[in-house]
Amino acid sequence: MTMPPDFAELQSKMSEAVRAHWKAFLIEGIVLVVLGLAAMIVPPIASIAVTVMLGWMFLLAGLAALLMTLWARQVPGFVWSLISAVLGIAAGIVLLTRPAESTLTLTVVVGIYFLAEGVATIMYALQHRKELSERWSWLAISGLMDILIAFFIISGLPGSAAWAIGVLVGINLLIGGSSLIGMALAARNKA
Repeated sequence: MTMPPDFAELQSKMSEAVRAHWKAFLIEGIVLVVLGLAAMIVPPIASIAVTVMLGWMFLLAGLAALLMTLWARQVPGFVWSLISAVLGIAAGIVLLTRPAESTLTLTVVVGIYFLAEGVATIMYALQHRKELSERWSWLAISGLMDILIAFFIISGLPGSAAWAIGVLVGINLLIGGSSLIGMALAARNKA
């Protein structure tokens, strides 16, 4: 399959930009790794920090939606848009005023998500085992890992609320930061 010439040019410009700014990517990667390790070392603080950040996001998004809804009252669906905006504001206020209790609710939601994602991934793997030959088992293993994570989170409630979100965010930051460090070092070597 041949890529269009515009794509090749864009890809070349992106590679050039990464090579030119590899130090910035390296610094960002190191910061993310440090934050990820901190989140994994002190997960209760990271869990509450994530809850507070989500609270601000819900509150600000709800306020913006409320302003837009009131500004465009004649648009169909005004009542539903108004309800949605008020729910966003309410969710933000609850997350900000009761972060510890909200972390428990957020942990339950994350546990249910991992359970559902695990089941869906296993079903996907089973449906595609003929097309994917031996590789389908990797999908099934991924689904089983999701279910195992869900089991640890859900069976450990309410205690797991103190660590689950922080550890998961920490792992995400650690992997993302490590990827940026690897990309920066590869770009430095090509410079």
